[in-house]
Amino acid sequence: MLTADVQQVQWWRAQRSLLQGNSEADRALRHKTLLELSDQSRLEILRIISSAGLGHVGGDFSVIDILTTLYFSVLNVDPQNPEKEDRDWLILSKGHCAAAIYVTLARSGYFPQEELSTFMKPLSFLNGHPSRGKVPGVETSTGPLGHGLPVGVGGAIAAKLQNNSRQVFVIVGDGELQEGSNWEAAMAASHYRLNNLTVSVDRNGLQQGDSTENTNQLEPLDEKWASFGWEVIHVDGHNPTGILEAINKVRNEKPRVLIAKTIKGKGVSFMENKAEWHHKVPSPDQVIAAIDEIKS
Repeated sequence: MLTADVQQVQWWRAQRSLLQGNSEADRALRHKTLLELSDQSRLEILRIISSAGLGHVGGDFSVIDILTTLYFSVLNVDPQNPEKEDRDWLILSKGHCAAAIYVTLARSGYFPQEELSTFMKPLSFLNGHPSRGKVPGVETSTGPLGHGLPVGVGGAIAAKLQNNSRQVFVIVGDGELQEGSNWEAAMAASHYRLNNLTVSVDRNGLQQGDSTENTNQLEPLDEKWASFGWEVIHVDGHNPTGILEAINKVRNEKPRVLIAKTIKGKGVSFMENKAEWHHKVPSPDQVIAAIDEIKS
């Protein structure tokens, strides 16, 4: 099991402290800083996927703004004590986007950033899908789609039974919602009034090989969730301010789902909204072009 990088944890805590104010100037700084942090993570994701020759860069780029916002402005977690009893849970159910969660965890100090260079290498802790037994901060091993939300529902029920203040956040891919296990879990979450559970749907509209709507139509997605008894909020998944407003909205007794409109390959024009970048690895020339776009 990897261990925390204390110096990086201190940096992460300082960043979080800077982003806590509520004045108009504070909100503007938070928005700008979170976007900058996300783009820095995109550069690191690009580096480790290029080095490994494997990965899911399109989905990593679509989800990274959500992950950055959660870890730098929302989650009650302690990278030096990743098993603390009252911690919030973050489950990345779309586990194939492991590079995004690994980079985010490393930048939060859960383990040294140098470990990122081992991504997908033989015997690395950083497998192609996150493993709870190897990586601190990973609440459950994911990869087989449709498993993260059921585990999240169980964690939210357990928190209620234990009078634990834990909030559970689950990020699912939109194509993943074609798995029936999600809807069984959604029905249970409504039945148990799990208002300590928030799901974010990375709604980039694409999955492996085609659009979600050509593969197995999901729309009207908001009506589906509402019919299962959930509070539904539409957000721009690349707008940290909008994500925070949705998360911080006063809760009722229902579980909450954010349908986060995102762009697969966000930030790189030749990747955006193209299904082939679900699992395509950029060439050296494409890496250079992508870096230039992200930095511009």
